[in-house]
Amino acid sequence: MRTWKLLAAMAASTLTAVPATHAAEPAFPDKPIRLIIGSAPGSGPDIIARLTADHLYGVWGQRVVVDTRPGVAGIISAEQALRANPDGYTWMVLTSQLFIATSVYPNLTFNLDKDFVSVSMIGLVPWVVTVNPGLPAKSTSELIALAKKSPGKLRYGSGGPGSGEHFATVMFTHMAGIDMLHVPYKGVAGALIDAIANEIQMQFAVYPAAFPHVSSGRLRAIAVSTAKRSPGLPDVPTIADTLPGFVNFGWYSIVAPKGTPEAVLAKASAEVVKAAREPAFGNRLKTLGIEIIGGGRKELDDFRTKERKRLTELVKATGISIGK
Repeated sequence: MRTWKLLAAMAASTLTAVPATHAAEPAFPDKPIRLIIGSAPGSGPDIIARLTADHLYGVWGQRVVVDTRPGVAGIISAEQALRANPDGYTWMVLTSQLFIATSVYPNLTFNLDKDFVSVSMIGLVPWVVTVNPGLPAKSTSELIALAKKSPGKLRYGSGGPGSGEHFATVMFTHMAGIDMLHVPYKGVAGALIDAIANEIQMQFAVYPAAFPHVSSGRLRAIAVSTAKRSPGLPDVPTIADTLPGFVNFGWYSIVAPKGTPEAVLAKASAEVVKAAREPAFGNRLKTLGIEIIGGGRKELDDFRTKERKRLTELVKATGISIGK
């Protein structure tokens, strides 16, 4: 009898201990989240990351700290993210830039497709071809003619070798049959400033980074890279109007290091998707030229698979290399 009573008491204590253990588990998030980006302050990813961080702070009451780690076309940001504990408190903004870089740079210490898990897809964004207002080229055809007249003389900037801007311009020069001089920067913001100063003559830049300079008249927008015109720049034609078949775009998504708890990934994904679909936040993205996707984890998984194939084929077709 004593033995039975002892076992019953132990069982009861175990049952009462289980809820207490669960109750002690902290709700996510209970401390600030680090959101790493591989671009410089003032870039498109930086702008989008800060908007997302502000929105999530309003929802969760916890800071999302944007950590800019520019350099090597986003590779440094990936290396930083993978050094962190995969506890759900380190995220990374994944863009087309890092996809391109991992197809171009050799001897990487990580596998982008295997070492990062999807959180959510935010949206797509056009590249805007911007030129110094003093450049005698007001259209894509005039820019091509000017470059053909002086091979290698026109200078274009980028956020670094292998960056999205670099790749878009190499694709452009390849299809147009022209040669321009590549001037790499640590971030697109620096390239835009030098385009304004006429240190370089033209620049592919994502809409959020380009638009303030275009709207102020400091730079001239002559084309967008998407298949259709951008609603925010309705009078600016597409590159494809002059170079049929030219379509390129940037995109923004959020990923986390492999090993991040599934419950955390699900909660983070649901909140970012919800944010993108809310009118107030969504309208802020639209004013930045973002075509909102607002996809969850599976949608981003599928997109990453298709985008890997698309960009790998384009990298091979253009022959882009780090030295170009």
